[in-house]
Amino acid sequence: MSKTTTSAAEDQAPDQGLGATGSQLSTAPAEEAPGLPALGVIGWARWFWRQLTSMRVALLLLLLLSLAAIPGSLIPQTGVDATQVADFRARHETLAPIYDKLGLFHVYSSVWFSAIYILLFISLIGCIVPRTWQFVGQLRSRPPAAPKRLTRLPAYTTWRTEAEPEQVREAALALLKKRRFRAHVSRDAVAAEKGYLREVGNLAFHLALIVMLIAFAWGQLFKSEGNKLILEGDGFANTLTQYDDFKSGNLFTQDDLDPFSFTLNDFHGTYEATGPNRGTPRTFQANVTYSVGAYGKDRNATIKVNEPLEIGGSKVYLVSHGYAPIVTVRDAKGNVVMNRQAVPLLPLDANVTSSGAIKVMDGYRNAEGEREQLGFNAFFVPSFAGEGHGTMLSQFPALLNPRLALSAYHGDLGVDSGIPQSVYQLNTKNLKEFKDSKGELFKERLAVGETMTLPNGAGSVTFEGVKEWAGFQITQQPGSGWALTGAVAAILGLAASLFVQRRRVWVRAVRGADGVTVVEMAGLGRSESAKVPEELGDLAGTLYEKAPAAPDPDPEPDTTDPAVPAEGAEQ
Repeated sequence: MSKTTTSAAEDQAPDQGLGATGSQLSTAPAEEAPGLPALGVIGWARWFWRQLTSMRVALLLLLLLSLAAIPGSLIPQTGVDATQVADFRARHETLAPIYDKLGLFHVYSSVWFSAIYILLFISLIGCIVPRTWQFVGQLRSRPPAAPKRLTRLPAYTTWRTEAEPEQVREAALALLKKRRFRAHVSRDAVAAEKGYLREVGNLAFHLALIVMLIAFAWGQLFKSEGNKLILEGDGFANTLTQYDDFKSGNLFTQDDLDPFSFTLNDFHGTYEATGPNRGTPRTFQANVTYSVGAYGKDRNATIKVNEPLEIGGSKVYLVSHGYAPIVTVRDAKGNVVMNRQAVPLLPLDANVTSSGAIKVMDGYRNAEGEREQLGFNAFFVPSFAGEGHGTMLSQFPALLNPRLALSAYHGDLGVDSGIPQSVYQLNTKNLKEFKDSKGELFKERLAVGETMTLPNGAGSVTFEGVKEWAGFQITQQPGSGWALTGAVAAILGLAASLFVQRRRVWVRAVRGADGVTVVEMAGLGRSESAKVPEELGDLAGTLYEKAPAAPDPDPEPDTTDPAVPAEGAEQ
């Protein structure tokens, strides 16, 4: 049996000079010779459409979309954090107007990003639809008949056998079908094809990209994301007025909010006490009671980091934790103007060193009986190192030795001016400092149960205890499931298009001039396919066992008398 052979034709386009044999091994549209259209407006429109729906343009647009998303990650975005954008504008007075004109503070809703996005979407659809119909047509048709000269194909082998041509073709047909080829007998040869999954993967990859684009757009238009800080024992109802901050997509409405509510029963956190990971959380969870709808039954749930509570289309994530000192404030006459109120403070480091503000807005009268407002800058540590043992910084995240440091002000807090202000910051512009005996800002550090008495009989502040709070993020991402499905399908489709090889095999069996059957086998694959010769050799070896080679014909007898020298030979 002769060996399988390959030629330089494998590195060339498979359809050069092979007609239908090498055509349509993929659904890629045939390249046309470059030239300007000569059909006026219609010709230019057709030319532009062909360029837009070409694969190279789709890949270019995909690259541009990736590059266009980079500024959205590096530059503060209005829809994510308006405070950072305002701070950027204040620090970059020259650069900010340029960014405004370019839409870099809202990249994902800018005109240029939307244009790339829409063009990519159109390009993918225009590329996939005709290729899909073409592929469906290929699936419904049979593999093309064998060419007249199989020797022209990249992989080829032949041998002679005493088996009948019909027996060889039947054996070849059974063998190829067993190897999962689509095969049929066409005249004197068996035509077979395999590797359709390559084009399925290619089309699935591009369809998955469209699904991901749609899911991304749907999610951006209808998404919502809000944050809420909740003290132990307090509750939350999923309405816009309940959120501390809230942002949503352009098509989102208040009616899209899932109707539910929950109460934070308690927060439980434990931490590594020793070793290099000292202070690292071991347990970090919030125990809640929730109900769905106005008359839903109460249900208990535990929310952990990366284990959100799912209610309808909403997910409730546990994102932060901190402490809220409980304080009681009395005025100059000893009347309680703030009764055991827990004031949340914001963490500054991993050991939950916290800061914030305590504001007394109503009911306070000073020693002269005048109405005023009180403000305190608050600094809290859950685990104080002790007097004379360093600065006012927490040594551990748990409540081991809590301390509350306060500095006192009085006057106008500015809350009645109509200008919004943070509840965690004290605006001292219209406030006066309480002075100590040295004429400096009056401040004290309190342990639980201790009281700070304000100068000149202005009142007092008592540190009653500490509550814990948990920060929650409630999100709705309607397209996330489709986006994940599209991503998985894209990976699987890409893998199939890279590793599955589309190839064709022909087996011809005809009776030769001497009455012995001549078997020819040839294979053809895409130019990058390197396994066609090996596969053809394996198929030929199996078929050879069923149709073994015929013995070589006997050589013709030599009638020359060895005793008589040939004419012209030396004697």
